[in-house]
Amino acid sequence: MAKIGEGDKRWIVEDRPDGTNVHNWHWAETNCLEWSRSFFNKLLADQTILGGEGNLFIRTKKLDKFDGEAYVNVRKGKIIPGYELNVVLSWEGEAKDSDGKSLAKTEGTVEIPYISDENADEDPEIRVTIREDGPIEKRLKDAFIAKGKPFVLEQVRSWVTAMARGGPAKDELESKTPVKKTTGGGAAAAAPVAGENAKAVTKDAVKEKKPKPKEGFKTITMSEKFHCRSRDLFEILMDENRWKGFTQSNARISKEVGGEFSIFDGSVTGTNLELQEGKLIVQKWRFGSWPDGILSTVRLTFDEPEPGVTVVKLTHTDVPEEDRYGNETVVENTERGWRDLIFHKIRAVFGFGI
Repeated sequence: MAKIGEGDKRWIVEDRPDGTNVHNWHWAETNCLEWSRSFFNKLLADQTILGGEGNLFIRTKKLDKFDGEAYVNVRKGKIIPGYELNVVLSWEGEAKDSDGKSLAKTEGTVEIPYISDENADEDPEIRVTIREDGPIEKRLKDAFIAKGKPFVLEQVRSWVTAMARGGPAKDELESKTPVKKTTGGGAAAAAPVAGENAKAVTKDAVKEKKPKPKEGFKTITMSEKFHCRSRDLFEILMDENRWKGFTQSNARISKEVGGEFSIFDGSVTGTNLELQEGKLIVQKWRFGSWPDGILSTVRLTFDEPEPGVTVVKLTHTDVPEEDRYGNETVVENTERGWRDLIFHKIRAVFGFGI
């Protein structure tokens, strides 16, 4: 038995000078909370949201609250971020008349109550408040929601991406990447890479660029019934103002085949492939959190078995099982989004319940 403070060196995993993690025994964890606080403070505090457009002036002030946890685990070379944060940001606004005279000033907060790695592929909830509730103050609040909310979400997405890349551990990971040694004498050694060898190199490079195999994708199917005409439901899904109404998020939707759309504050983008009013919508969908180059296909068919009753059938194909951060909840979250954030919201807002 080894003495206290000693151990059999055969069972001790040490850092090697070349940074190599032998047999991948290490599970390295880095606390990222203070780094994250600094990251959010730099991107969110003291930023101009409106600088006079519509005679409105809005600025963020400072982080009033930053609680929770944030860390990055590295196991077998894979980065696994974990976090649950609650963030509160203060802001101030002022409305002026055409002569530059101040009409009203107000202050408020922006709360992001739950930023979690479990929902990395979804934008978090954002709550905007104001100190007073007069008509001008409400106008300032609405302006912040329109301009400030997308700005805040963009910064949150930047942080999520940075965490997925390793956060503050990124530089350490890169510094420990072993440098491959070459043999031979520089250019002279490189010269023989020709003929069959060059073909092999080219072939390997092509292999690396192959898309993710289809076995990593799923199909979502769903059928929902609404108390409305099929053309009404079709119009709601294709009209950006109605979409903004029932999702409470920004949207840009083209009604033309080949036209592009952006919904849920830009979290989902795509293109219209086929449109038949009151009958069919076929679109290419892509979530911003998905791996690069991945597009899914959404097919919505509308059937009106009797006047005033519409059955919509959804088939959402090529949904990846993992997002770019390695989270395996993409299919579940996408299905829940269709059900809770689209179909159920349409019933609640437009009174189409059965």
